[in-house]
Amino acid sequence: MARRTQAERSDATTAGLITAAQELFGRDGYAATSIDAVAAAAGMTKGAAYHHFQGKAALLRAVFVRQQEEIAAELERVAGEEPDLRAALRRGVRTFLERCLDPAFRRIVLLDGPAVLGWDAVRAIEYDHVLRVLSGGIAAVTAEGGGGVAEARAQMLFGAVCEAGMLLARSQTPQETFETVLAEAERLLAAAIS
Repeated sequence: MARRTQAERSDATTAGLITAAQELFGRDGYAATSIDAVAAAAGMTKGAAYHHFQGKAALLRAVFVRQQEEIAAELERVAGEEPDLRAALRRGVRTFLERCLDPAFRRIVLLDGPAVLGWDAVRAIEYDHVLRVLSGGIAAVTAEGGGGVAEARAQMLFGAVCEAGMLLARSQTPQETFETVLAEAERLLAAAIS
């Protein structure tokens, strides 16, 4: 068996810390999770955690980016299963809202990420992932290319869908609320692509 390079060992350590942090931040929240707890959950020392991340906020940023990468890949995958672009966009909205039913996803993506990282940082990360997918879909459906109108519509729709996710989070009956929220999100989507 070949020995791993220093870069491979560093990547493995970083990935292990991000995985542990994602689990703890999702379960316990950012405020209740310490770097010590993340390092212990990853089977590493606190020093290793600080070697790879400047602090807890940097670790949350890495977790937030991973969540955005995962949901963007999922959105692209489900969109590819649909017969046309409009159906792909509807499926994407549904998929995102389904992810919002997961308390860990909501906590990281909708609550702690924006609160800790700030709106500008969060939006920049979203532009590279989820908003990129949504803007591209809206531009393709409306034949607007990559211009500002499609981007504005995507931002407004995404803001509404994120707020819908927050409604699900506050609901005493999230599964029942889901259908109402989905119907409204689809109505907003229809307006965005008309």
